Amino acid sequence: MLHARRLPELIAVALASILFGYLLSLARLPLPWMIGPMLVTAAASILGHAPALPASGRIAGQVVVAATVGLYFTPGAVELLAGQAGLMVVAALSAILVGLLSALVLTKLSGIGYVTASLCCVPGGPLEMAEIAGRSGGDPGIVAFAHILRLSMLMLVIPPIVTTLDGTARAPVSMAAATGTAGAALLLAIAVAAGLALRLLRFTTPFFLGPLAAGAAATALQLPVAAPPWFVLAAAQILLGMFLGCMFRREMIRSSPRLVLALLLSTAMLALFTACVALALGWLGGTPWQTMILATAPGGITEMALTAKLLGQQVALVTAYHILRIFVVLLLVPPAFPLILRLGRRFAGQSAQDS
Repeated sequence: MLHARRLPELIAVALASILFGYLLSLARLPLPWMIGPMLVTAAASILGHAPALPASGRIAGQVVVAATVGLYFTPGAVELLAGQAGLMVVAALSAILVGLLSALVLTKLSGIGYVTASLCCVPGGPLEMAEIAGRSGGDPGIVAFAHILRLSMLMLVIPPIVTTLDGTARAPVSMAAATGTAGAALLLAIAVAAGLALRLLRFTTPFFLGPLAAGAAATALQLPVAAPPWFVLAAAQILLGMFLGCMFRREMIRSSPRLVLALLLSTAMLALFTACVALALGWLGGTPWQTMILATAPGGITEMALTAKLLGQQVALVTAYHILRIFVVLLLVPPAFPLILRLGRRFAGQSAQDS
């Protein structure tokens, strides 16, 4: 619950976030309504003035964005996904392998143990990977911070680079519904219900997967749904950007600048390797390189899907690649840890447990 005395601080950061997002939109930068608020809120957090955001704000942002992304799962998009199933599995397994290789670099540069380093570098969700670290003898705080730093860094880097290199204007990729108030209200109502249902079933990230499934199902069933107006989607991005920025903590950055630098370098290595995988899979599957870079990038689903929407790429394909990768990571990494530790001891000279 938000305390009354923290309300002025929250309002000030929110207004600054909106203003900076608007300025970035005037500059025609990609994802301005997410990047701007994230930078403003991260700066406030690092300076010791992190606003107290209610959890309902993050949930609202996830519901709006995920439900909108679900509308791109048209019959044609689903047919395309079926033909990419094998490549999607290869991409997910490659992400784990590349993450483990990047962990060797992180271990050498930062001095942290291989358990923590591997969970820092294998691209999954911050909360989920931190939970695995707690069960496996790693440092959950470092793991969560590493993934937050990775998501933030790649959100700042990948969309501008892909947008700049793309250099061509395209018509938006087909969506199942146009904009409309009644249809948007129906879509969001279904999305909220789906999110609540998955939360009761204890799914991971229920308010992303539930609304995403709801949007896709509404598309398949040809329900009279519509995409939310642009300002609603912008507001959702502002909320998500602010929440991501709030995850930065001054004490973590001040306590170990060597670790921060090592995390940035290992993230750059991870992004470079996955880009090579993307180009190879794009060549094999005949998929545009822009789509594959976004589909295999070790960034967040939301950011990559929105960038695909901006560039007129296959939003459903990009989203499906990311969802499958997260599922494979959460399924395979915990039981594979005995093997991961043996490899870590062999190549990094570390003990089985972190010090």
